Amino acid sequence: MKMSLPLYDDIVNISQDCLFWKDKERRFVGVNQAFLDFYGFESADVLIGKTDEDMGWHSDPEPFKQDELRVLSGEATYKVQGKCIIRGEERDIIASKKPLYWNGEIVGLVGSFMDITDVLRRRDTNNQNKNVYTVDSLRKYSYFDKVLDEENIANVVDPLTGAISREYIIGFAQSLVFNNTPFTFVIFDLDNFKNINDGYGHYAGDYILTQVVKDVAEYVKGRGIVGRFGGDELLIINLKDTDMPSKKAFFDGIYARGDILRRNIEVDDQDIFVTATLGCATYPNDAANYEDLFTKADKTLYIGKTKGRNCYTIYDDESHKDVDMTKITKQGIFESMNIMSEIFESEVDLRDKLKMALPFLKSELRISDLYYVDIKGEVISINDNSYVANVGDVSTVIEGDIFFDNDIEGIKDSNPSFYNFLISRNIEAVMIAKVAIGKETYGYMMCAEPDTKRIWQDSECGILYFLAKQLAVGIKYEKR
Repeated sequence: MKMSLPLYDDIVNISQDCLFWKDKERRFVGVNQAFLDFYGFESADVLIGKTDEDMGWHSDPEPFKQDELRVLSGEATYKVQGKCIIRGEERDIIASKKPLYWNGEIVGLVGSFMDITDVLRRRDTNNQNKNVYTVDSLRKYSYFDKVLDEENIANVVDPLTGAISREYIIGFAQSLVFNNTPFTFVIFDLDNFKNINDGYGHYAGDYILTQVVKDVAEYVKGRGIVGRFGGDELLIINLKDTDMPSKKAFFDGIYARGDILRRNIEVDDQDIFVTATLGCATYPNDAANYEDLFTKADKTLYIGKTKGRNCYTIYDDESHKDVDMTKITKQGIFESMNIMSEIFESEVDLRDKLKMALPFLKSELRISDLYYVDIKGEVISINDNSYVANVGDVSTVIEGDIFFDNDIEGIKDSNPSFYNFLISRNIEAVMIAKVAIGKETYGYMMCAEPDTKRIWQDSECGILYFLAKQLAVGIKYEKR
């Protein structure tokens, strides 16, 4: 088939690589559609007759200039890596160029490039934590000293995060039990990690996971090591903090520092709030063997998840030995609603209903108090039925039936009165349900826990919503 000019143009413009051709003075003569799309140009008129330097595309244009001069002298280049400024952001590219000949003379050059920024970022994510643990740092433990005599460290660490891989972190824990060495076994995972992957992409999830491992490993340094059990579930072997005060100080530090957990991690242009739930048990205080130790640590992790996440739970035999995990896992939101219904049916007065429901709600929602906000904005504590404050603009915070947030900065300008009330009480996360039937609103139920930047779960929102609806029905019935 003979190559026609229209067919040639179609082939050039259908290419996903950015194609360009220049004259002997390195000035643009033409580009394809992918090139225009990459830079956001409507047409090639803005660059025809101009050089890269004229366009200001490189923070250091000299290497690109020298590369093209070599091509114009007859030397082709292939997949040369460099950086290009696109819409104010420096991007990584690889470019290939060849001289253009006419009647045996070089009259210009033709080239192509592609953006590899995301590829490099993924590669960096995979590699950035390879040095979390080195051979020397691990050989101080007798278990790893023996392992590394036979295994390359690349087989011992997790390829994504740089943490110790599942096989060897478990082997290390089992060796400590075998040698009767006291240690605290911590299981933790990132809260709502699936939502991060679904909402921001797996690149963001991988980056956050590796960053958390890196920061936790730095915090744990001198105490023990961090391993990856699977997915976003991680393990800590802590050889230093084995008594209750030390364990509390250890966990308080992880949350309080603000650069490990309960913090925002920036991925590309997204600011993602990251928290985790931790549970632990200590050998030999809490368990005589590894299997029992793991079971008790796993139990405390799950207890933390049922209490709102973004917290730690330390195994205590008196508090936790009789906890029935099968009962906890089976108790869903329906059972919680049924319990609240029974409580409301047992009392006549609405205030008594709330007072009776409060202990159950404290346990289910992991709160210290519950608040009722009337239609005038007066905040009443359910704990002692006392007046707390007036927040007149609370009604405009909630547009639907429920509002929840773990960063109240978003209402600073739109709801200053409510925002100042929360700030004055060191409240960072709030959940509000409208007490309403149809278009008639009677007030609001509010969870506002001080000094905790928690992530409200769907089940918790459901419980507060159900409570608000039951209360609304009671108020409407009283008004008849």
